[in-house]
Amino acid sequence: MKFAVIVFPGSNCDADCYHVVKEVIKKDVDYVWHQEKDFQAEYDCLILPGGFSYGDYLRTGSIARFSPIMNKVIEFAEAGGLVLGICNGFQILTEAGLLPGALVRNKELKFVCKDTFLRVENDQTPFTSDYTKGQVIKIPVAHGEGAYVCDENTLKKLKENNQIVFRYSTSLGEVTASSNFNGSTDNIAGIVNEKGNVLGMMPHPERCAEAVLGNDFGKYIFTSIVKWLEGGAPGGK
Repeated sequence: MKFAVIVFPGSNCDADCYHVVKEVIKKDVDYVWHQEKDFQAEYDCLILPGGFSYGDYLRTGSIARFSPIMNKVIEFAEAGGLVLGICNGFQILTEAGLLPGALVRNKELKFVCKDTFLRVENDQTPFTSDYTKGQVIKIPVAHGEGAYVCDENTLKKLKENNQIVFRYSTSLGEVTASSNFNGSTDNIAGIVNEKGNVLGMMPHPERCAEAVLGNDFGKYIFTSIVKWLEGGAPGGK
């Protein structure tokens, strides 16, 4: 089992993701530079980390989407490979068309860095089988353009296909306007594609994958991936 962390100029959470895979879940992992046109090894999961690729010029993720490695990332995802996009990685995935919708400026037009509560909406994905539907988890955010938006038809499809994975909530799991700090459509914090093999989320699970960081709720994104790759059915406990 092997992971790859795709590194763009301006990525700043690549080392965090690498650390979680290498030191926390104890799996092989490589950095892959964005200018590569192909992978030099066989990978089971690709991680697009957070940061400010290309300085967030134009739109977040809009330049990184055209990095040479992205053709291979798209090919990998379309073939069913697991892809996890975190924060800027989520933005890149929407720009590349691997996930619907877009990420825009927070409703207060300010960068937000804090712990947030998420309600798990779907525990039947390769990324969430170590959670329970309805579970409330605390995951930090750090973004200025993190409001997920989509049109009514897209939102309808996301709901029908159970593609909404995380919603911003209160500590009690209530999905409220006050818990929707960035103004995301329907409090959405993370979604998967129709096949369920590509997850994009704005909160940072790699920043809370060890108890020494305050909690380890984020670790279970990664342990769920391992379980799925080892043959455990999504949602299997």
